[in-house]
Amino acid sequence: MHINNEALPVLKMENVSKSFGKVQALRNVSLEIYRGDVIGLLGDNGAGKSTLIKIISGVFRADSGAVFLDGYKIDLKSPAEAQAVGIETVHQQSPVCENASVAANFYIGRELCDGIPGFRILKKRAMQKETAEVLLNMGIVVPSVRGKIRLLSGGQRQSVILGRFVHWGGKIALLDEPFAALGVAESRKGLDIIRRVSEQKLPIVLITHNIEYAFKVINKYVVLKHGNVVGSGKRDNVSVDDIVSLITGAIHVKNNVVDEHHN
Repeated sequence: MHINNEALPVLKMENVSKSFGKVQALRNVSLEIYRGDVIGLLGDNGAGKSTLIKIISGVFRADSGAVFLDGYKIDLKSPAEAQAVGIETVHQQSPVCENASVAANFYIGRELCDGIPGFRILKKRAMQKETAEVLLNMGIVVPSVRGKIRLLSGGQRQSVILGRFVHWGGKIALLDEPFAALGVAESRKGLDIIRRVSEQKLPIVLITHNIEYAFKVINKYVVLKHGNVVGSGKRDNVSVDDIVSLITGAIHVKNNVVDEHHN
């Protein structure tokens, strides 16, 4: 039976734990991500952010707990399986076919071909035209969709991947430190693209150390510390300084209310 309920979270993690030997990377982490959410996943190095993302994206499997996509429990065994169900991960250096064109990367695995027995003839012009139109409609500017993608800047590559995610019916995008290698101008463009994606009600999880950038686009936040969720709620209820204090352990959040934390 198909579940079609707008009230359901697109992605739900329920008491997810993961350890590596004696190191507890995640401990009973729960979160819910709804359509249109841009959630800032925040925390210091070693907080568990990358482990959580890798469980969602199929790189790691949780030791315990459950992950649900559109109400269905999923157990992903690889990043390819995650991408197949609509989970797109965008890293600082997301893998692309360096020597292929922008359009070829946009259509990778979904190439348009003419059906001639024994031959596979790519419809390059049709793919180039469609790619250019999609990117233009999303406000993504590249020199040429016919040019090799390796000639694009890091921010342009990330934008193309996000455009591909939107066009091919992705369900949730995981952005892992998308601003780390970008300058100020490119970071601003990246923020604009994130806004455009969220306007289409597609949820985004944003991992970044740049809390000020995150606050420009997120509507919710989750703070991890030593594998535990130490704060979560609506962005409007906290300040950048509050988030910094959560990360350092100076305060904690309960029911979206910031309280002083006394040791």
